[in-house]
Order: sequence, then C-alpha cells, then structure tokens
Amino acid sequence: MDNPVISSERLILRRMTKDDTRNLLEIFSDPVAMEYYPSTKDESETMEWIKWTQKNYDEYGVGLWIVEDKVTREFLGQCGIVPQEVDGVMEMEIGYLFARRAWGKGYATEAALACKHYGFEQLKFSRIVSLPDVNNIPSTKVAERIGMQVMKTINKWGKEVYVYSVSI
Repeated sequence: MDNPVISSERLILRRMTKDDTRNLLEIFSDPVAMEYYPSTKDESETMEWIKWTQKNYDEYGVGLWIVEDKVTREFLGQCGIVPQEVDGVMEMEIGYLFARRAWGKGYATEAALACKHYGFEQLKFSRIVSLPDVNNIPSTKVAERIGMQVMKTINKWGKEVYVYSVSI
C-alpha cells in the first residue's frame, strides 16, 4: 500500500497509480461531475491522465493525489497541487475533483486545506492559486473556505476561470 503523501482528520491523500483507473472513471464518466471540464473521459483518456499526473510527480514533486477515507480507504476523489501556467508564469494550483457520492461532506475543503498547508509548510511555496470555472460555485466556495481570494478572471482551457490565490 502506498504511503500517504498527506493525511488530515478524515482523509488520506496518496500518489495515483494505474490501479486507480476504475475509481477515476467513476468521476470521469459522470457528465454531472465533469460539467466544468471540456468532456467526460474514457478508459484510455483516464490512463493518459494518470501518466500526466505521474509525470508531474517526477518533474515537480507534486500532482493530483487520490483522496481516500482514512478509516475505510474508500475512494472519494482527487486533490492536489498541479503546475499551471497563468499569464506566462508557472503557478502551483490546488485542484480537486470528487465522486458525486462524496459531494457535500466537506471532503474537498478538507483535502484542499491539507494541500495548502503541505504546499506552504513542506514545499515552502510562497503563493498557491486555484483556477475554478467562473460558473462552478461549489469549487469557488472551496477556494474561499481555505482562505483564497479572487484576484482576476482569465481565459484558460477555452473558458473563463477565476484566479484565486493565497500567499504566506
């Protein structure tokens, strides 16, 4: 079993592996969960997502991590720190995407807060951003709950997104 990268009161965040394909497909094949993404993903696209994530681990030491219930080890979603270009500058973004059955229980906020602490305390980042779609109210609320403030709106991924940020 993979050692957790981060743990919080209720959650474990661990590195993603190819064995997570089926779990991730629960989210990626759900059009409601994927509403703010360009489209749902099939198994092949999910495996590419895992490869991209593992490349981030290798190149940046961060990436999206699998979020599990600390007690049951049930898959809940993914949350982590991802390098993203914003206005020509590489920023570290806290991203999160959870299975619909896990919505409304505070998991995204708890996992994102754990990532924020990890980014500042362990990795010594001075600033972290989040880039939710301007229409994705639940995601903007998570960013606000972990102390981020909206700085501006940009066009990224072919849509309008907020640039939320928090600095130490």
